Amino acid sequence: MDNNVDELAEFDKKYLWHPFTQMKDYVNDQPVIISSGKGVYLTDNTGKSYLDGVSSLWVNVHGHQRPEINSAIIEQLGKIAHSTMLGLANEPAIMLGKRLVELAPEGLSRVFYSDTGATAVEIAIKMAFQFRLHQEIDDSIKETGASDIVKYKYVKTKFICLENGYHGDTIGAVSVGGIHKFHEIFKPLLFESYKAPSPYCYRCPLGLKRDDCGMACADEMEKLVVDHHDELVAVILEPLVQGAAGMIVAPDGYLRRVWETCKENDVLMIADEVATGFGRTGKMFACEHEAVTPDFMALAKGISGGYLPLAATMATEEIYNGFIAEYEQQRTFFHGHTYTGNPLACAAALANLEIFEKEHTLLKMQDKIKLLHEKLEPFNELDHVGDVRQKGFLIGIELVKNKPLKVPFPLADRVGIQVIMEARKNGLMIRPLGDVIVLNPPLCSSIEELDKMVEITKRAIIAIT
Repeated sequence: MDNNVDELAEFDKKYLWHPFTQMKDYVNDQPVIISSGKGVYLTDNTGKSYLDGVSSLWVNVHGHQRPEINSAIIEQLGKIAHSTMLGLANEPAIMLGKRLVELAPEGLSRVFYSDTGATAVEIAIKMAFQFRLHQEIDDSIKETGASDIVKYKYVKTKFICLENGYHGDTIGAVSVGGIHKFHEIFKPLLFESYKAPSPYCYRCPLGLKRDDCGMACADEMEKLVVDHHDELVAVILEPLVQGAAGMIVAPDGYLRRVWETCKENDVLMIADEVATGFGRTGKMFACEHEAVTPDFMALAKGISGGYLPLAATMATEEIYNGFIAEYEQQRTFFHGHTYTGNPLACAAALANLEIFEKEHTLLKMQDKIKLLHEKLEPFNELDHVGDVRQKGFLIGIELVKNKPLKVPFPLADRVGIQVIMEARKNGLMIRPLGDVIVLNPPLCSSIEELDKMVEITKRAIIAIT
């Protein structure tokens, strides 16, 4: 494009409305306008380069401008860019579905496509509800002997989610979310869900240490499931790491215990792997760490390697079979999106997964994860770092005003924002979640690049706090 730097900045402020951004502040600053990317670097339209410390919002896996993914998209463009999947299929979507089933925890055997993490969650919520409804109708037929259903009982309508949980920003996803500042304002629009306590947070209301806090929260979850199993559709959670809550990492055993509790009480489980999937925790999917096969698994973000919008909701064969019936029974899953199974996005995703295999990405990550742990350890000695949380490449550094008393900074101080802006001056793009500084590098980052990201982050925290 021929627009100059100042003109683009003017147009940006005049015409655009940015997500999760207070525009009153934004329009007073000089915007950073990204023009290109290569590897783990972004370059703005003034020519300045930045390390992509949050993988362009947790999606970039193997780096920007990967020739293999570029070529896959270009090749697919030579065939067709899009055709509907309503009653039709396309080759990339079919082959990607096969590959996802091969990679997913054993038992997840069906793939329903959409285009964002929130829609993947919405689909799981709706599928789970309709599956339970079909069971209720079948039970009613057995009890009454009726051949026609006059009305639905809607016995099972409730979900359990976690406090501090985040599953996207559509209304259904928000209804099973638990982050006050994101979700409270929309409360009049939401359906009610039961909230279980987070498996661990820096400010445990009971004052418990991490593992004790996690198991106490597991007890609370178990009690909720047992007490309400007759009306429950499903439990939904982010396995191992609550991302948007500030990288809250569950203690070992929590996920499996929740899964076992669900199985024992005939309650479905939805694992939201939008943020944790595709290698972020050190395994392809977080559920693998504790040998858990949920009834549903929501996938997005890293699925296409950070190239094109794509999401998938995976389900077990039992769930799928619950929708198989004669046409007149109307058990079709009446849900779909215009760009469901888009061939370009699916082609990118297939190339993304081929790179995982060809380059042994997960294996190579293990030494990098250890390095990150070692480099992050000194952060605990900083006066205003209250907690450092890490699972794989998912890192949260919580900043506090008073460390011994765990007192947070006043909101008006905008400490998290100040830190990330300081890091930006020094060539690193990161994001805050309140006063939790998030690092989530591309999986392809070298040892040297990771070292540089951590060092810039540390210097920025010291400079501001």
